[in-house]
Amino acid sequence: MRSIWNGAISFGLVSIPIKLVNATESHSISFRQVHTEDNGRIRYRKVCELEEREVTQAEIGKAYEDADGTMIPITDEDLSHLPLPTARTIEIVAFVPADRIDPLQMDAAYYLAASGAPAAKPYTLLREALKRSHKVAIAKYALRGRERLGMLRVVGDAIAMHGLLWPDEVRAPEGVAPDAQVTVRDKELDLADALMDTLGEVDLKDLHDEYREALEEVIAAKAAGEVPPEAPEPATGGKVLDLMAALEKSVREARESRGAEPAEHAEVTPLAAGRPAPKPAGGRKSTSTTAKKTPAKKTPAARKSTSKTAQSTKKTTTAKSPSRSTAATAKTPAKKTPAKKTASRKRSA
Repeated sequence: MRSIWNGAISFGLVSIPIKLVNATESHSISFRQVHTEDNGRIRYRKVCELEEREVTQAEIGKAYEDADGTMIPITDEDLSHLPLPTARTIEIVAFVPADRIDPLQMDAAYYLAASGAPAAKPYTLLREALKRSHKVAIAKYALRGRERLGMLRVVGDAIAMHGLLWPDEVRAPEGVAPDAQVTVRDKELDLADALMDTLGEVDLKDLHDEYREALEEVIAAKAAGEVPPEAPEPATGGKVLDLMAALEKSVREARESRGAEPAEHAEVTPLAAGRPAPKPAGGRKSTSTTAKKTPAKKTPAARKSTSKTAQSTKKTTTAKSPSRSTAATAKTPAKKTPAKKTASRKRSA
């Protein structure tokens, strides 16, 4: 990593030569301004408004504009004579607990790299002292023409420095909180706690810039002459009329999205993906249909023969085939008897 500043850490009478390197990098996609008719680049030119001509970088200096519009020139030589002891030094002024630092003051982050072999011993001493004390160092340093405030802390085996805003650069949150007086009930807080517990924690390494990824897809599609992918329709959300209902629904959806089972149906085992499978539903429907149609097919004779068979089964221990023949034999005389009676009536007549 390329250093952007060379100097030393002043730790009492100890001086630690260091190099300042950026600890972060931007992955944002930048665009050029172009003429929409022919895609020609739009460039900004530095023009002197008095002479109305373009000037080079060598002709440009610094000046302070007074309240009445007067320009007061300030040269680099003027700035070099400023009584700034931190011009090339990160001067540690105090050690405080990390929770004393307001996150609103956090600014850019840098790594402090030891410059050369002589810096290894004092660098390691400061790093281990910060580790053992569980504190951070507050320091002053000068960068890009101004004195700044910084916080030194240990990151792995390195010392990192976070630029801090001066306390008077942080605005007070006046007029930000709602003016209306509202009362939050304990049940609402319980549901909010349940929602927080359900969402749980997240590994920040798993988070990524989805907007940048989508923008890269659009650029790739345009470069290939294809139609850019369309964004999905956003979910339409209505007004929150009932805070309790909204909290309960949020907890339920959060549990379902993480595969957890709703508390009110804890005894039910959820199916895959939290949706009922289509096949079991169809099976139940066909079974009910069959059950409805079966009684309609049975005839009275079949019911009668079934009851007779059941009675014969109870009376005998023989196999099913003899019982069937017995039932058939019992039916045969019943059919022939009326015929014999008819014949005897005719003879008597």
